[in-house]
Amino acid sequence: MLEGLMIGLSTAFSLTNILMVIGGCLIGTFIGMLPGLGPMSIIAIMIPVAITLGDPSAALILLAGVYYGAIFGGSTSSILINAPGVAGTVATAFDGYPMARKGQAGKALTIAAIASFSGGTIGALLLMVFAPALSTVALLFHSAEYFALMVVGLSAIAAFAGTGNVAKALLMTVLGLIMATVGEGALYNMPRFTMGLMDLQSGFGFITLAMAMFALPEAMYLVLNPARSKTDGGGEDSGEIKDLRITREEARKIAPVIGRQSIQGFFIGVLPGAGATIASFLGYAVERNIATKEEQDEFGKGSIKGLAAPETANNAACTGSFVPLLTLGIPGSGTTAILLGALIALNVTPGPRLMVDDPQIFWAVIISMYLGNLVLLILNLPLIPYIAKILAVPRNYLIPFILFFTLMGAYIGQNNATELMILAGFGFVATILRFADYPLAPLLIGFILGSMLEDNFSRAMQLYDGIGFILERPMTLGLLVLAGLLVVVPSYRARRARLRAEGVADD
Repeated sequence: MLEGLMIGLSTAFSLTNILMVIGGCLIGTFIGMLPGLGPMSIIAIMIPVAITLGDPSAALILLAGVYYGAIFGGSTSSILINAPGVAGTVATAFDGYPMARKGQAGKALTIAAIASFSGGTIGALLLMVFAPALSTVALLFHSAEYFALMVVGLSAIAAFAGTGNVAKALLMTVLGLIMATVGEGALYNMPRFTMGLMDLQSGFGFITLAMAMFALPEAMYLVLNPARSKTDGGGEDSGEIKDLRITREEARKIAPVIGRQSIQGFFIGVLPGAGATIASFLGYAVERNIATKEEQDEFGKGSIKGLAAPETANNAACTGSFVPLLTLGIPGSGTTAILLGALIALNVTPGPRLMVDDPQIFWAVIISMYLGNLVLLILNLPLIPYIAKILAVPRNYLIPFILFFTLMGAYIGQNNATELMILAGFGFVATILRFADYPLAPLLIGFILGSMLEDNFSRAMQLYDGIGFILERPMTLGLLVLAGLLVVVPSYRARRARLRAEGVADD
């Protein structure tokens, strides 16, 4: 390992590779800020550029920098205009955007930058130490375990529901699962619920749905409620961005959150098929469930813990996703599948032999991840006052700005004009649901996890000829029990708190 580290250090610290890290992080950050152009799109565009470099180490370092730079930058649009263009930053908007509305956009961006840096750095250290051992653990997860893991993700939806809104959250989750069934099914390549429209054969696009659920209703709110274009407290019309620093007390609050979610996010990222999205949702849910009653009430209204948790988890998971890619040759997500294709195009075969045959590639990528997170922090912290000034844009300019990026994101996501009509329809419905106080996050969670849930359940059913796999595989049963606890324990705690409150009232 020490010999490999020395090789990696000498490779990563060459002038060419340092420039690749900086260039990849810059490109990824700015692309991540634009809804609709996620890491998959930009990495696919960058592959020809990477291949022309000729050096596999430099090429992979560049593409990896673009990957975690895009996740890092994706939090900006989530926080400032409530438009998460990347699935991994949806949970960031839950508390990041309310903080921005309170006039704390600078502080929210600072917390996001620090959490992202910490999650990515700790993830890189864990990758360096545990990569060989974790590759064997990842092999233990089959379709049955992934199905159970998706159920765990869905069971956490209570964390995204406001007080007394668990029934509404469940209803929205079911609606999201129903929407995930549109398009070709997992068992048969036959279109379902497409109403004869060819454009729906591949289902609804995530970007379109994310824009419709968050960005478009926000633009409608700005039109219907002009007062909303001003911050809810602490912001000024002058556009001066204040309150960039976090206090020592706030640092003490988020430090354990960052520590827990760095480890949890990394290990979720190690599992092929899990990735940053599930890591961020579970990170948010776990932190809300273990928080005190007073802190739980803050979640969804601008909680610094609610912002730090998903930002840490998704960046740690991005690093963890390189474990199955480099050590097993198994892509853990769509983005790492594109990276796998780039590796093969560069005549590099990822797998158990990579550390032995090409140690300079394996270790240089790991070292570059730490450098990349450092570069991202250095680049982004000084820019926060200028980025946060987006909120100082007058309402008559801000609404067209949000609508432009919403429409552009939906169109680029599928390159199809039909998406714009779908966006308008869903956006109208989402605005009504927001007025009716229905939480929209559970719908998006159900949609994102629905297709993966169905795919893995179908494969497990075929392999075990029925649902007997639940009892035959102890790990699957254990994860399903955990899912049950995630539903029962918060409900039990809420019931106890309500009974205690009623008892105090009676006294």
